[in-house]
Amino acid sequence: MKLKAPKWLAAAPVAAVLSLALAACGGASSPSGTPTDALKGSDQQSTDKYTTASVTPLDKIDKSKLGLITPGTIKVGTLSDAPPNIYLDNATGQFTGYDNELLKAMGAKLGLKVEFVSTKFQSLLAQVKTKQFDMGSSSISTTDARRETVAFTNGYDYGYMAIVTKEGAKVKSFDDLKQGVRIGVVQGTVQDDFVTNTLKLEPVRFPDYNTVYANVKSGQVDAWVAPSQQAEGQVKAGDGTTIAQKKVNTQNFTAYAVAKDNPALLEALNSALDAVIADGTWSKLSAQWYTDRPTLKEQAPEGWKPGSKAVQVAAAK
Repeated sequence: MKLKAPKWLAAAPVAAVLSLALAACGGASSPSGTPTDALKGSDQQSTDKYTTASVTPLDKIDKSKLGLITPGTIKVGTLSDAPPNIYLDNATGQFTGYDNELLKAMGAKLGLKVEFVSTKFQSLLAQVKTKQFDMGSSSISTTDARRETVAFTNGYDYGYMAIVTKEGAKVKSFDDLKQGVRIGVVQGTVQDDFVTNTLKLEPVRFPDYNTVYANVKSGQVDAWVAPSQQAEGQVKAGDGTTIAQKKVNTQNFTAYAVAKDNPALLEALNSALDAVIADGTWSKLSAQWYTDRPTLKEQAPEGWKPGSKAVQVAAAK
């Protein structure tokens, strides 16, 4: 069952069920760094310092200097199992989802082909750093710890964090996540960091969204702390699961990852992002992929907008 989300700064109650997967990336290390409460609320001052004042005009971008693995093509690491943001459409064999369709539109603005390759989230940033991919597209929250590994574009989205459980489960809200509750997360995500470093609990870590959700359904875990977009993409009517609660995660915006030593590509992507924001493409795709965000007012938290500080957000055409 899907949840009709309310306005950006509200928590939306809906019952949800989480199941746990049997193998949780054995031996994997926990997230490290300063504990961050992803549900604390918006910190616009911190995010603003990472947003560029403006961008280079598209016609000033030199595509011969973008440092691409294959000239003329942006090779993108992405996920195959995280709708509605990033996933492989089995019917067409094509990668799609909000993040990837937005990136395709950005590639068109630059006159570049976009080639997607499936990977695991816990490997993605390292693969971008070591140039296995030109960039990463995976609804990535731009934490300070991650900025030590890669650079990020300006933001294009914010998100909610959700709790998924079985219908009728005792876990009803984030307040119910306590010692003794079996909490599933995807390894390396901000949800993993939140449970480990903020709640000070040891989660059961899984390699991907399909696996953690399967274990919610089977009852191996009591709850899944998930990105709400992926929770809504997984929870289906008749699964016996539900989204117990959603809260806006406004501490860090979502952006694309680029190698820190490739500022030319970062500059080009920021220019392209502003272009699709200014022509209404961003608003159109937001309404299309997030059916609970039909209008501009609902597509971003109050006081924040996508792209550079200079760009004006246009309504969908």
